[in-house]
Amino acid sequence: MKKWKHYPALLLSMALILILAACGGNTADNAETNTDNGSSQANTRTITDSAGRTVEIPETVERIVCVNVGALRYTCYMQAQDLVVGVEDYEQEPTMSRLYNYVNFDQFSSLPVVGSNGEHYPEAIITADPDVIIMTASDDKDANSLQDKTGIPVVVVPGSDTTLDKGAYETIRIMGEVYGKEERTEELTAYLDSVKADLEERTASVADADKPTVYVGGVSFKGHHGFEGTEAGYGPFVLIHANNLADTTGQTGAFDIDTEQVLAWDPDVIFLDFNGMSLINEDYAKNPDYYQGLTAVREGRIYSQISFRSSASNLETALADAYYAATILYPEQFADIDPVEKAGEIFTTLLGANPYEDLKEAGYEFRPIQIGE
Repeated sequence: MKKWKHYPALLLSMALILILAACGGNTADNAETNTDNGSSQANTRTITDSAGRTVEIPETVERIVCVNVGALRYTCYMQAQDLVVGVEDYEQEPTMSRLYNYVNFDQFSSLPVVGSNGEHYPEAIITADPDVIIMTASDDKDANSLQDKTGIPVVVVPGSDTTLDKGAYETIRIMGEVYGKEERTEELTAYLDSVKADLEERTASVADADKPTVYVGGVSFKGHHGFEGTEAGYGPFVLIHANNLADTTGQTGAFDIDTEQVLAWDPDVIFLDFNGMSLINEDYAKNPDYYQGLTAVREGRIYSQISFRSSASNLETALADAYYAATILYPEQFADIDPVEKAGEIFTTLLGANPYEDLKEAGYEFRPIQIGE
């Protein structure tokens, strides 16, 4: 029995080892839990949106929903369309008036609907399960309300209804921060700056006396309009310092003008938005004498503008329109520019594809126009 005399001590030692091992295990578990908790906290970040709201979002954003006009468009410019998990209902109807929709339609048409023309569907958004909701310019109340209803962070961006304004650049910057695409922000901003600078350098020094007077008709706003539909501060014309007669009216934005005023102006050059051509041709059939009273009509100085305003301004089309108009109004300064080639460059840079030939096949192209054709 002598060899068992240390048995109680042995049992005590073994018990102590087991206890220490258990404590060690719990400590490791606790350490892992604490690490997880710390990591969880580290996996969020805060940003300030265009409404001045501080929004907490995931460190890595992998799923998004875009609501209100323009949010999805600029998301496509940012090459982030693959993050989209739900769209508003009008994005499930193919259209060439919004080229971002046209080139991404196969993807968008298969996604769940999360809203309709500014009306949000909170339950559908929750089901789509985005990490972040991107909302174009809205008041704080609307953004906070949607965030409260869904429990999903809402980031407001300004969007843009013209061309290269502050809203466009700010939208690109904020989206780059949210999507983790800062490199794309720099690339896109640099390209847009180069376009703006190129147009500026070629046209800013042209004396007003040397600029032809110009009128744009058929401009779309809240639907299609005929010859009377025009716009003061027409985006493509602003970029090229065109002598836009509508700017002399004291009006701002798009409006219907008294066509007798256009006759009195007798513009040197007329541009027509394709969206209004059916209405213009109908009116020409009824009032050919009116149109023949315009020197530009008689002498064949009427040219196209590919419709760029559909659910706000489509930047890529507006920039292409600016270059085409510039080649007509300033042939010497833009002698080296092929507007079709330039349009392809712009479309590819902003959309990742060049649908110009598809536009042409559908009847939308840069060319002279004969009213009544």
